[in-house]
Amino acid sequence: MSAFKQFNSQDIIISPLEINKSFNFSGSNNLTSSIVGINRYLGKSGNYLISQSIAAGVSSSASPQIPEVLIYDSVKQLYYTNYLSGSAGFSGPAATSSIVIGANEAGNVLVGNKQSTNYYNYPQTTLWPNRTFITASAESASIAVGVISIPSKLYGDKIQPESFQMGVNGTSGIGITGSIKDDGEGRLKYSPDSLGDSVAYEYMFGNIIYNHGIITLFGESLSGETVDINNFIIDSNVTMSFSSSINIYETQYKATVFEDEYNYSQNPTIITGSTIPTIFSGSNINWENTASVGKPLDFATSSYFEPYITTVGLYDNAYRLLAVGKLAKPLPSSPTTDTTILVNIDR
Repeated sequence: MSAFKQFNSQDIIISPLEINKSFNFSGSNNLTSSIVGINRYLGKSGNYLISQSIAAGVSSSASPQIPEVLIYDSVKQLYYTNYLSGSAGFSGPAATSSIVIGANEAGNVLVGNKQSTNYYNYPQTTLWPNRTFITASAESASIAVGVISIPSKLYGDKIQPESFQMGVNGTSGIGITGSIKDDGEGRLKYSPDSLGDSVAYEYMFGNIIYNHGIITLFGESLSGETVDINNFIIDSNVTMSFSSSINIYETQYKATVFEDEYNYSQNPTIITGSTIPTIFSGSNINWENTASVGKPLDFATSSYFEPYITTVGLYDNAYRLLAVGKLAKPLPSSPTTDTTILVNIDR
């Protein structure tokens, strides 16, 4: 049997808890395995409807295959739209219109472009964003972008800043080594060392969108340095490491039993008429019914009697049992002090 008590708002506390997990992969087969699913794409500029040769291009390792032009256009639209008209990696200025004053407010006329750069490109920093996107004419396929897509089952809510690193040893006939890592502000820096240990990371060659698990790579930095991004997209001898981050929410229910509450047992065996063991003789137990059905037994009416709490159940407003918590050991209900039981549920 049970006794019910209503929770108040101050009895329920919801707290977030951030959990991190590190991942390390070596070799393209480990990246693309069915339990990992990290795909690397190569995108190129062009016109999807006109340039059939470009439209026929596919990603290097992903399945199903995706045309290179669509990769290029998708990345540009999602993450770089506001930066196409800017300089030095900043977003472009907002386009505003002028007002020609009329005889009254109704006669005012707006002249010029009324739109502004109001796309949301998922900024990862309030500092220098370095979102430079190289564009070319629709007929040119020379402008390339590399995209690495990490599935949400690995990165959770986001990739932990300053945790992403990728190295390549150049064994696919290219013969170039190097590594990239993020700087904690959504920018990728390059080092000619595959492990990034002996040579410092200097030049910026792309961006990372932490909460999407997307890494973009470009072959040229603002300083004019160039890197063959095919190394990171096609080469099989690659390494990758990062830490994922996910928030779980812990709900804490504070069940307070006051000193004048629940001082009577809910166990039906304390009521006369119950069948209880009365005589113990070795392994034999003799049972008999107590007299005067419905009367509490004498020990239950003693001033020193303290029932024990063994289980806490959580119910909804319709008294439907939602969760059960078992105490590690029976807890006596104190007749002199309040007793608080904390129930924690992670979700």
